[in-house]
Amino acid sequence: MSKLLLFHTAHSTPRIHPRTFTSILSRPLLVPSLSKCHSPISFFASISSPALHPHPHLQRQNFSFSFSFSTRAFDDSSSSAETQNEKAEKIGSQSGAKFEAEDYPSGEVEYEKISGWRSFVVKFKMLIAFPWERVRKGSVLTMKLRGQISDQLKSRFSPGLSLPQICENFVKAAYDPRISGVYLHIEPLNCGWGKVEEIRRHILNFKKSGKFIIAYIPACGEKEYYLACACEEIYAPPSAYFSLYGLTVQASFLGGVFEKIGIEPQVQRIGKYKSAGDQLTRKTMSEENCEMLTSLLDNIYGNWLDVVSSSKGKKREDVENFINEGIYKVEKLKEEGLITNIHYDDQVISMLKERLGVQKDKNLLMVDYRKYSKVRKWTLGLAAGRDQIAVIRASGSISRVRSPLNAPSSGIIAEQIIEKIRSVRESKRYKAAIIRIDSPGGDALASDLMWREIRLLAESKPVIASMSDVAASGGYYMAMAAGTIVAENLTLTGSIGVVTGKFNLGKLYEKIGFNKEVISRGRYAELFAAEQRPLRSDEAELFAKSAQNAYKQFRDKAAFSRSMPVEKMEEVAQGRVWAGRDAASRGLVDAIGGLSRAIAIAKHRANIPQDRKVTLVELSRPSPTLPEILSGVGNSIVGVDRTLKEVLQDLTFSDGVQARMDGIVFQRLEGLSNATPLFSLIKDYLSSL
Repeated sequence: MSKLLLFHTAHSTPRIHPRTFTSILSRPLLVPSLSKCHSPISFFASISSPALHPHPHLQRQNFSFSFSFSTRAFDDSSSSAETQNEKAEKIGSQSGAKFEAEDYPSGEVEYEKISGWRSFVVKFKMLIAFPWERVRKGSVLTMKLRGQISDQLKSRFSPGLSLPQICENFVKAAYDPRISGVYLHIEPLNCGWGKVEEIRRHILNFKKSGKFIIAYIPACGEKEYYLACACEEIYAPPSAYFSLYGLTVQASFLGGVFEKIGIEPQVQRIGKYKSAGDQLTRKTMSEENCEMLTSLLDNIYGNWLDVVSSSKGKKREDVENFINEGIYKVEKLKEEGLITNIHYDDQVISMLKERLGVQKDKNLLMVDYRKYSKVRKWTLGLAAGRDQIAVIRASGSISRVRSPLNAPSSGIIAEQIIEKIRSVRESKRYKAAIIRIDSPGGDALASDLMWREIRLLAESKPVIASMSDVAASGGYYMAMAAGTIVAENLTLTGSIGVVTGKFNLGKLYEKIGFNKEVISRGRYAELFAAEQRPLRSDEAELFAKSAQNAYKQFRDKAAFSRSMPVEKMEEVAQGRVWAGRDAASRGLVDAIGGLSRAIAIAKHRANIPQDRKVTLVELSRPSPTLPEILSGVGNSIVGVDRTLKEVLQDLTFSDGVQARMDGIVFQRLEGLSNATPLFSLIKDYLSSL
């Protein structure tokens, strides 16, 4: 259900200014999005997405948006569409039109057994390893996959799971002679399908080592089962919660509510799929929005049915019929062969002890995710080659500079990313670079500055963009500067469109007895200040022209970056959100795959043989560090009042284009929630509105 929050500034005088909203955005899902220009009130919307987080009780996630635009933010050129076409054709002829006819390397991992001299070296390295790297022979790697999974590296001081470390643990365990197998506890996940696909790929790669991998699923929805069915065996307790009922997508509309309370949203939207203003003005879903959401849902659900049916050796129709029966009994899942057996956790451990020849009165040797993450690849003889590829990770909402409200190392700070990009460009160490993106967008000026730096980097060495769960709006803006874009099947991307408007609160003011008078100079001075009346015809015309101009700049720069004629880009723009596979078929993405395929393409571009080892240099440091945590605690104790004011200020006074997606402000509050319970209370209060 959508939730709409209308915030006011923290002034003692009764200033009620509506935030003018404009979004040059990507809307990687179904949610209406708004934005702001220069008035002191912000409109903020959030929506829970069952389509992306289908577990009805345990996987709900809020998606929040706040947007604005500046006509100067996208391009330093005033080129016409014809000029852009000429540029695109020229670049296309020089670069092979984004290498459309080229077969990209798959990046598929082949397991190579360590033997002979290498085996002796590995044993010696394990003998001299640090104490925290020592694991007893015959151990089972246990990992509990649940909750949020970050695309960033995590430090020892940081709670939660890290996708890079999860994947690396699978690789290390496959080659580690001390590890007998993997025991996964899979519980409700709070991440997108892109990360789930990456983890599943590493499970399948691990199985090539010949070691066992077992899944235990006490609470399971579609996403959890998608991972579990990649394992050799699946176990569940008798009282397990299974919610394999299918997927839904929802959108709520406030047109009728605003009509009753006297608020008139005046919206100009560009792009027939740009439904960001629909939530405010409509009472039902538009045909175009329904078409887009249906397509996204079909992609996710169809992919799930295909993968599950293939993994369990069943027909797709049989799996779909089973889901439609509304099964809730675990026994039925066993009868249909969807799980191996019904066991409690201790029974599964006893079974593993018997399999590994461990006496009943002895404990099963196990090593958990955190401890095993400390084991270096070098200890296992997995040290890579001399050729280096830089990896720059960009996760979260995009800001130009870090504000005092930002938790340390949270989000994408453009000035920090630019510094890393420049260091890669100026260094001769790196043969190529991978920009790993997991972002719903943010500040468009910041996105444009990073776009420019990535383009400059791509002129000197190969640059590959690797998309995770979502790379839309500012996230796609960054990606399209790379020479090659790699996305997962269900990565949410695209969405090039504009919506602009403001609220007319005249009738509301009349109902509550509030009055506002404005003295102005200049024909359009009251454009953002006078919310007590509707737009004049000339003001509405200016709004429409500004939106059209901003949309053309956004679209034309995307066409230029993708070496695509503007007319063709127009067909895939129009504010539409695409799943990765559909984006690839329309030229917005070059290849489907995960980070391993991005590495293979980077090697190919850098003329490095595919069988040669490379060293991946992570330029993003693990976060947060201990000093950052201590700093955050200190700031929360001393500056609670200041921080609360900055929460409201961030909602109302942000400069530049805001093309944001899921949970921007809520993520910030969550990032500070460990420092003081007050932030949790604020978050809960905002969520309840």
